Amino acid sequence: MFEQVKAIPGDALLALMVAFKNDPNPNKIDLGVGVYKDDTGNTPILKVVKQAESYLLAHELSKGYIGATGSPELAPLLQKLMLGENHPLIGSGRIATAQTPGGTGALRVAGDLINAVKPEAKIWVSDPTWSNHFHVFAGSGVEVRTYPYYDAQRNALAIDQMLACITQMTAGDVILLHASCHNPTGIDPSFSQWQQISKAVAERGVVPLIDCAYQGFGEGLEEDVQGLRLLVEQCPEALITTSCSKNFGLYNERVGALSVITETSEANQKTMSQVANCIRANYSNPPAHGAAIVCTILSDNTLRQQWEAELAEMRDRIRLMRTTLVKHLKEINCSRDFSFIAEQKGMFSYSGLSKEEVLFLREQHGIYAVDTGRINVAGINANNIERLGFAINQAIQL
Repeated sequence: MFEQVKAIPGDALLALMVAFKNDPNPNKIDLGVGVYKDDTGNTPILKVVKQAESYLLAHELSKGYIGATGSPELAPLLQKLMLGENHPLIGSGRIATAQTPGGTGALRVAGDLINAVKPEAKIWVSDPTWSNHFHVFAGSGVEVRTYPYYDAQRNALAIDQMLACITQMTAGDVILLHASCHNPTGIDPSFSQWQQISKAVAERGVVPLIDCAYQGFGEGLEEDVQGLRLLVEQCPEALITTSCSKNFGLYNERVGALSVITETSEANQKTMSQVANCIRANYSNPPAHGAAIVCTILSDNTLRQQWEAELAEMRDRIRLMRTTLVKHLKEINCSRDFSFIAEQKGMFSYSGLSKEEVLFLREQHGIYAVDTGRINVAGINANNIERLGFAINQAIQL
C-alpha cells in the first residue's frame, strides 16, 4: 500500500520553525511561529490558568467522556463572551455551541457541516488568509474561493474591491470573516467598514462564518467583536468559530467551539444534530481539561477579573512592540515608511518586506519571518528590537 506513496511538500511555516531551531546563531529572532511570547521570548502559562488548574486538581471527580458537543457549561460562557451578557440571541433557541478541539477543530466541523447540509455551497476566504483555512476546508470537500482583502499599495483594507466581490457571490454561499486581528495582515475593518460589510453580506444572502481566534488581542474584549455583533444582528444565519488558544494561552489544551445561529429554534435543533453527527464521525469527543479551565475562570468573578488583567498585559505588550519598532526605524532614518505597522491589530503584521528582503534577514541576521513578509510582532522584545530595526534597514537597501 505505501511503497508508491508520494511525499507531500511540508508546511512552509513548520519548515521555518525547524530551520530556526537548527540555526546555531545565538542572536537569532523568531518572528514566524504564531504564538504569543513575553519579553523573555517564552510562551507563558497565565497565572490565572495555574490557579484554575489547582482548583480542578482538588475538585475534579471524573475523567469520563463529556459527550460529542462537549462541556455544557462552556457554551453559554463563550456565547456571552462573544455577544454580550444580555444579547437577545442567548436563550432564544436560535444559537447553540459545540465544544471542539481548538479553533481548527471548529473550522473543520463547520466545513463538514456545510458539506453535509449544502454540498454545492462555496466558502469564500480573504486574500490573503491563514493558510490552514485552505487545507481544513479542502479536507471537508468544500470548494474554496477568495475575495480581495489586502491593498498592498496602501497597506490597507481593499474595502471597495471586497464589497464588489460580495455582491457577486451566490446566495447561500459562505464567507469567512476574521472577527479581529486579521491573520496574516493585522488589518481589521473599521466600525463603518464593518457596517458596510455586514449590510452587503445580509443583502446578498451569504452566510457569514466568523473566525473569532483573537478576541481581546486587538483593542479589547468588547471592541474585538463589534463586527461579529453587527453581522449576527443583520444575518438570520451565521457560524462562529472560537479559539481559546491565544487569549487564555491554552495552545496545547485545544479549546475551541463552533456556534451555530439559525433563523428558528427548530432549525437550530436539527442543525445541531448534524453537528453532533459530524463530530461523532471525526473525533467523537473533545478533550475536557482545557474547557474546564476556561469554565472555571469565566464563571468566577475574581478569576475573570484576573484573566482580563493578564490579557490586557499581553495586548499592551504587543502594541508597545509595534509602536517602538516604528519609532526605532524612524530614529535611524529608515528610508521606508513603516508607520502602518503601529495601526495594525493583534500579533501579526504584513510588514511590506519582500521575499528577497525576508531571505536576507534570515541568511544574514538569523531573523526568521514568513516569505510573504508576515511577522509575529509578539516575537519582538526589548532585547532584540534594536537589532531587528537595523537589520530591516539594511535589508531594504539591497
